[in-house]
Amino acid sequence: MVYFHWLFLIVYGLIVIATMIAVLMDNRQPAKTMAWLLVLAFLPAVGIVLYFFFGQNIRKEKLISEKSLDQLSKRSMLEFVSQANLHLPENHLALMTLFAKQNGALPFKNNEVEIYTSGYEFFPALLSAIHHAKEHIHLDTFIFDDDPLGMLISDALIDKAREGVEIKVIYDDVGCWSVKNRFFERMREEGIEVYPFLPVRFPKLTSKVNYRNHRKLCVIDGKIGFIGGMNIALRYVKGTKTQAWRDTHIRIEGGAVYGLQKAFLVDWFFVDQTLITSRKYYPALSEDIHNNCIAQIVTSNPISPYPDIMHGYVRIINEAKRYIYMETPYFLPTEPVLFALRTAVWAGIDVRLMVPEHLDTKFIEWASRSYVMDAVESGVKIYFYRAGFNHSKFMVCDDYITTCGSTNIDFRSLENNFESNAFFYDEGIALRFKSMFLRDMKQCYLLNDVKERISLPFLPRLWESLIRLLSPLM
Repeated sequence: MVYFHWLFLIVYGLIVIATMIAVLMDNRQPAKTMAWLLVLAFLPAVGIVLYFFFGQNIRKEKLISEKSLDQLSKRSMLEFVSQANLHLPENHLALMTLFAKQNGALPFKNNEVEIYTSGYEFFPALLSAIHHAKEHIHLDTFIFDDDPLGMLISDALIDKAREGVEIKVIYDDVGCWSVKNRFFERMREEGIEVYPFLPVRFPKLTSKVNYRNHRKLCVIDGKIGFIGGMNIALRYVKGTKTQAWRDTHIRIEGGAVYGLQKAFLVDWFFVDQTLITSRKYYPALSEDIHNNCIAQIVTSNPISPYPDIMHGYVRIINEAKRYIYMETPYFLPTEPVLFALRTAVWAGIDVRLMVPEHLDTKFIEWASRSYVMDAVESGVKIYFYRAGFNHSKFMVCDDYITTCGSTNIDFRSLENNFESNAFFYDEGIALRFKSMFLRDMKQCYLLNDVKERISLPFLPRLWESLIRLLSPLM
């Protein structure tokens, strides 16, 4: 028994050391590496389990081959080169080139955009677009709840499937853990193709539980697209028992829909292993839209070499000349983003960040507080939204660049999740988002007194510091 005891300790120690070496060899950001090493050092048993489920780095894995990705990108490339009289703005050509080369996100002109700031606006628009669909509906969402709103959307999809419309649906397996499988089977029985994204089934794919598809995309007939922060759940309309819900979603008609379609079809290949490149998914666009509103649909994921959307955020912040206004529900920035924000403030840029006064997850709220205070001390103007939970994810800069999508300013969105954002280069759209931000400011109070936070008792400050240490793992 004594020998068995020592043998167990030796094997256990070797497993812990091997796991720590694996963390070091991943060559991630130092903050994330140190967080994992501390967990493994002080809570080795818990740390090993957490690392198995949440910590393994899949960025270097080739889950989609370059050849397949090229095939899926070919049609959107053809549509890009066929654009006549495309004039790209010189001031932001470097950013657009970055997205094109690194992400394959091509710029398209002739775009019209509608902005929705609540579920009461967005879901009727989505249902109307579904109702008028003639050929195909492609839906990609993190949450598809089986509540009254989810049933309404699924009924609308079933009605169109019975009319002969081709419908494909992707939902995130973890985002829909609480949804009964019968809900999705009902749609499948009506001829709708429904797939979960990276289903978590022990032991297969268990290590991928941390890498989720957080995108919220919908493409109707290849001509109308939706992107933003709203999932399909009743709380996005009515809020929760404790607070109202504020969010932002957009409808796009025009060239950028090609980018949305490509993003969906790449995800579809991921779940179904089917290469879809048919011309019918990229129909001729309306000839009634003539403008130089240029847009790129940029995706990011943990399996590509670089965190593409984060690189874009850092570039925009570094190139800002006058102001940067941002809304995000969760503020746990990576070091490059936090450094860029500090640098912008010290360069005289008006940097304003809006976050909810109270989050929907207390643990994340504790983790976010120290980052918020860092930003305040750096000179960032922090606005606490107090009219409910603000789930919006957008940024507007210098009356010209705007981005809106599914990406939060936190470690998970910027590094671990499959995300998608629309980037617009257009004064009109930028001014509309700017006005929306200023309107939201009327529901906020400015956090400008750091002394109150510094004077907190020792234990609350210690707790916040400990939670911050673990925040790169969230």
